[in-house]
Amino acid sequence: MEDRMQYEQASPAVQKRVQDSFDLQGLMSHLGARLTHIGPGRVHIVLPARPEVTQQHGYIHAGATSAIADSAGGYAAITLFDEDSEVLTVEYKINLLAPAAGDHLEAIGTVLKPGRTLTVCQLEVYGVHADGTRKLVANGQQTLIRVNRTAQ
Repeated sequence: MEDRMQYEQASPAVQKRVQDSFDLQGLMSHLGARLTHIGPGRVHIVLPARPEVTQQHGYIHAGATSAIADSAGGYAAITLFDEDSEVLTVEYKINLLAPAAGDHLEAIGTVLKPGRTLTVCQLEVYGVHADGTRKLVANGQQTLIRVNRTAQ
């Protein structure tokens, strides 16, 4: 199932719904993050390395790393639900495994277990260098609650 989810694209309607929602997120816009893949149960978000998102040692800040991971998981879940559903993060835990270095970060959110109420996602963030080398810099797990758009 992992290989199917990695390469399959979501339907055009789901891609549009996810992209439209993402475009409303002020934080993602402020950080300069963008969606690069929207598949069933799997979303990729890229964050370019810029001085505005670094900490004092020059690495991409853990807050920015965590934010794109959280959004990737949330949008991965949304790809599996109908258009009247949204999700909110209930909790997430992230391990920062290495300094977030590279030309950009790529966050990958993957649904592990979708549910009627709660959904669990895996979060991965890679530091990607200009030569294409990748290093896992953060790994985590997230729980989301499914809500109706009208209930927000």
